[in-house]
Amino acid sequence: MKAEFDPVIHPPPRLQICARLAAVETMDFATLREMLDVSESVLSKHVKTLEEAGYVAVRKATSDGRQRTWLALTSAGRKAFAGHAAALRALVGGADSRAAE
Repeated sequence: MKAEFDPVIHPPPRLQICARLAAVETMDFATLREMLDVSESVLSKHVKTLEEAGYVAVRKATSDGRQRTWLALTSAGRKAFAGHAAALRALVGGADSRAAE
């Protein structure tokens, strides 16, 4: 994994989506929307961008008679998120060491 910023993941809503999905195998759309406290349309827009990049897999299924949407980071998404997070940690680590001086 190479530590580098990913412009697809970098916007805060997408970074939050990836961070939440990285912690689980799958998550339903409604739960993620509530966690991020965003509208359905805002979440849909960012999920679509991540899906087009190959970072998020979207699966629709019927559960309890209702159509539900399930989201998961793909292996490419997990790799990209790990690299982006490592780049952020490196950046913050440098700032932390200067603040301590």
